[in-house]
Amino acid sequence: MQLFVTTAVAQRPVKDAHTVYFADPCIFHLNGVYYLYGTTDENANSGFIVYTSTDLINWKRSAAQEGYALKKGEAFGQSGFWAPHIFQQRDTFYMAYVADEQIAIAKATSPAGPFTQKTIKQLDAPVKQIDPFVFTDDDGKKYLYHVRLTNGNRIFVAEMEDDLSAIKPATVKECINATEQWENTANAPWPVTEGPTVLKHNGLYYMFYTANDFRNPDYAVGFATATSPYGPWKKYNGGPLISRSLLGINGTGHGDFFTDAQNNLLYVFHTHFSDSSTGPRKTAIIKFSFVKDEQLGIDKPVADKESFYFLKK
Repeated sequence: MQLFVTTAVAQRPVKDAHTVYFADPCIFHLNGVYYLYGTTDENANSGFIVYTSTDLINWKRSAAQEGYALKKGEAFGQSGFWAPHIFQQRDTFYMAYVADEQIAIAKATSPAGPFTQKTIKQLDAPVKQIDPFVFTDDDGKKYLYHVRLTNGNRIFVAEMEDDLSAIKPATVKECINATEQWENTANAPWPVTEGPTVLKHNGLYYMFYTANDFRNPDYAVGFATATSPYGPWKKYNGGPLISRSLLGINGTGHGDFFTDAQNNLLYVFHTHFSDSSTGPRKTAIIKFSFVKDEQLGIDKPVADKESFYFLKK
């Protein structure tokens, strides 16, 4: 795998006490409260911290469970707690996440947690897999979009059992891998597409994903569309939607969509710490809208550059 050494020994990053440093972030909105989760350098081997906000501006660490939404020992995993995704089914809240380079699903009665498993286990798979996103279609079927580590980071989909206990192996299908120039600017032998999020808009499925190694300054977000949860997926040919070209900031990607109290569509994601350092990665939000594109023949998702901001606590 191509390495990107961006931190000089003499210039170690100095963290700002007021900046939120969550990579691979996810925000879940319920009754006017926003819950923020993500991968953190200091807690990656102990679980997931949760922050809350009522205005998307001021964030504070949850007072419950020492600030943890999920703690090591109460669900699957010994190390490498990455990329949480929170979703709700009826009165139960679920966290799909990565630990030990496998995917697990824990549940709770509150978005703040604690997320636990009665039977501590991962989802069975023949390969390492990361970056889960659970999508429930209009007919109630549930799909796990995820990344399998096989000749690169490749995005796959599989239908899940209705109780979310497992995927249906016969339904596993590859969706996307890095084929475009912008998706592998370093010409790495292990190309990367990761961090999938799927939305359904006007009957069309939109997959948003991030390409390039996370240490690459060109880490960026693109999208593809399909008429079925399985694809085939048609990539947008206009390049990435969020990139350093748009924002002037390195390492923009791996996020998740949510809607705010005014029904605005927002994307929470991370960036590099600075031009010379990948981490600790910083958490940011940007507003999206769908705009009719006559040439494409679909509604194109567009990021509002002027709405971009970093999260503070």
